Amino acid sequence: MDQRVDVYIWDMDETLILLKSLLNGAYAGAFNGLKDVEHGVKIGKLWENHILQACDTHFFYEQIESFNQPYLDFLNQYDDGKDLSGYNFSQDGFGPPLDALNKCKLAYRHRVIAEKYRKGLHNILNQDLVKLWDSLYDLTDTYTEKWLSSARACLEQCAGQKADIDPSINSDNAGDAKFEHVNVLVTSGPLVPSLVKCLFFRLNNMLTCNNVYSSLEVGKLQCFMWIKERFKGPNVRFCVIGDGWEECEAAQAMGLPFVQIDYQPTSHHRFPGLNSGVLRHYFSVVYEADEDSQNAGESQY
Repeated sequence: MDQRVDVYIWDMDETLILLKSLLNGAYAGAFNGLKDVEHGVKIGKLWENHILQACDTHFFYEQIESFNQPYLDFLNQYDDGKDLSGYNFSQDGFGPPLDALNKCKLAYRHRVIAEKYRKGLHNILNQDLVKLWDSLYDLTDTYTEKWLSSARACLEQCAGQKADIDPSINSDNAGDAKFEHVNVLVTSGPLVPSLVKCLFFRLNNMLTCNNVYSSLEVGKLQCFMWIKERFKGPNVRFCVIGDGWEECEAAQAMGLPFVQIDYQPTSHHRFPGLNSGVLRHYFSVVYEADEDSQNAGESQY
């Protein structure tokens, strides 16, 4: 029997991480005065500054902000494989229009971004910045009652393997020989800041750079269609997890199970709380119902 593949399609903001709701005070406001709103806003602004600084300093964001692509491999056909070890990215004349030559230059940048993502922030930031980053992560995790670490643990559970193993579709390292598990991210934000968020919020070991999509220009439905085509097969199942209307509508349009995340303290689906067992239930409800319906139809003949 072919191996079953479960693909978890995650939203980022207000799902795997909390940032917007810290910045606008909505997260603290949900606790009816039990949390310090200004403290949350301050934490959010610190994250915002660190993320933007890293984007500009290490990930070419000032150069490529106006040329957002839906995923890093989108322009692979324009990458001629040139050795970039001595390449001067500040003097190559990259800019509009995004013709074939500039698409090649953008593909070079995407290649370097992928390499840096795989190495991780510890190999990019200096020791003082790493300590600052670690402290901010712990501070945020405490303020959000372990939202960050719980979401990370859920991703690790969904991957079905230890956090330091690449959860690739082609990997044979899954914990269960009959199952393969893949985490994919589809965010409405720009691609580069979203990749940097994955690094800062310690999600990069469970979300490989080729499994991060930006729906900013193309929409979530298009991204979901690409993902379904990429991982297509008779034993592949999908589940969408997010907080927004767009991923909900896209999941419904494709007949995929959807789990609605809500940071309200009384919500059924939030962190801490949500785990792989809950998500497997959504898989079984939708896909086993489809199997039962198919089997019932076949039994009539």
